[in-house]
Amino acid sequence: MSDCLFCTIVAGGIPATVVHETPTTLAFRDINPHAPVHVLVIPKEHVEDAAALAQAGLANDVLLAAAAVAAQEGIVESGYRVIFNTGPDAGRTVFHAHAHVLGGTGLSLRLG
Repeated sequence: MSDCLFCTIVAGGIPATVVHETPTTLAFRDINPHAPVHVLVIPKEHVEDAAALAQAGLANDVLLAAAAVAAQEGIVESGYRVIFNTGPDAGRTVFHAHAHVLGGTGLSLRLG
């Protein structure tokens, strides 16, 4: 999509600090990090949200890329989060499916 920020990044129209890439995914540092490690993992194909990601058969690719990023960033042993925000109440602002990989410090929000 020409008006999608992440599609423009995939196309090379906006620079990003890329940390990992596969034929179907791109991972780059968040420009407004909420943890020492805050990387976004996106499918190169435009899909709207996490449910569409699964329907397109790309969820596995994104999750494998998120795990590779965690290993590369050295946060596997200490722990990390993979978060998908869906909808405006979740604080989502870019409507292209993306996973946040967060780690490198104790994360304050306990989810179970």
